[in-house]
Amino acid sequence: MGKQTLSLAFLLGALAVALGAFGAHALKEMVDEKAVQTYQTGVQYHFYHVLALVLTGILLNSNANSWYKRAAGLFIAGIFIFSGSLYTLTFFKAAGVTGMNWLGAITPIGGVCFIAGWLCLFVGTRK
Repeated sequence: MGKQTLSLAFLLGALAVALGAFGAHALKEMVDEKAVQTYQTGVQYHFYHVLALVLTGILLNSNANSWYKRAAGLFIAGIFIFSGSLYTLTFFKAAGVTGMNWLGAITPIGGVCFIAGWLCLFVGTRK
């Protein structure tokens, strides 16, 4: 499980770099500053939790603790739900699609996944 987690973390890291570069260079000409900031928040949390996923993969390689497995799943879910919803909101805005603000309501679910992932790491280290 540790190798799989690390492999996915590295792919998600490459994706974060690509999405960050797009946001830094192309996005500013497509949407307003508030939308760029929303997108950048997605990229930031994406990067932070790729690093958390790398740490979790390393921990899994040394100890396949079920709490570490839960943490990995929660960090992955958080990246897709939290960052993914912010990316999607921004892309819809860039495309001129309106009425998609309801996507912002799912962003906190991803945040809860991030928090729960960190708490699983905490519990895992206590075992």
